[in-house]
Amino acid sequence: MTDRTPAPILMADPRVAAIPVTGSDEPLVDLRTRSGLRMDTRKADPAGHYAHVRQGVADRLAQAAGLLPAGITFLFVEGYRPPDLQQRYFTAYRERLRDLRPDLDEAGRHLAASRYVSPPEIAPHSAGSAIDLTLCTEDGRELPMGTSVNASPEDSALRCYTAAPDIDPESRANRDLLGSVLTAAGFVNYPTEWWHWSYGDRYWALGTGRPAALYGPVHRTAEPPVQGSAGAADGTAR
Repeated sequence: MTDRTPAPILMADPRVAAIPVTGSDEPLVDLRTRSGLRMDTRKADPAGHYAHVRQGVADRLAQAAGLLPAGITFLFVEGYRPPDLQQRYFTAYRERLRDLRPDLDEAGRHLAASRYVSPPEIAPHSAGSAIDLTLCTEDGRELPMGTSVNASPEDSALRCYTAAPDIDPESRANRDLLGSVLTAAGFVNYPTEWWHWSYGDRYWALGTGRPAALYGPVHRTAEPPVQGSAGAADGTAR
């Protein structure tokens, strides 16, 4: 990032936590039963949490998929993440920063950790409102995006930031395509992660000027594995 690039609002910023949540009983739905996207298995878990999102998120994802050019589809990596797992991810990364950023105090480390993992109490993934995804061809070949999905700021030299200036033109065009269709469907991006988009959570509310978030953290009860679905058999759902 350059010195002229505005610093992004991070998840741990007090302005995000200050957004109220209206609450919703909208269900989590399993994207493995939906058509129009390809399911990746790198974050798959035995309970199938990763494949679930709120109904409204699933509907908007389908809308965005319909805007992609022929031959290109979404490769979906992760949706819902249980709050206890989110806590473990956040704590582990914050502790990693203890060694990588000894210049930071506890408050600074907490804020810096939220560039990559959200604090569990406000995490969009734990609300079922976040999607991590990229683009691929119909046969599953990932398009170049400048970094891998889930590249950390440290490991990518900040190229994971959506607006990073030092990525190649093809990757920039692919990021722009991803962003254009998801924005058109109502999603907002977390600027430190080009692959992370959300709808209905506190960060979405702040970014769109809404007075409140639609979805707060939810505890999903594990269900039996999906039967008869392409996603259950080979990690894809067409």
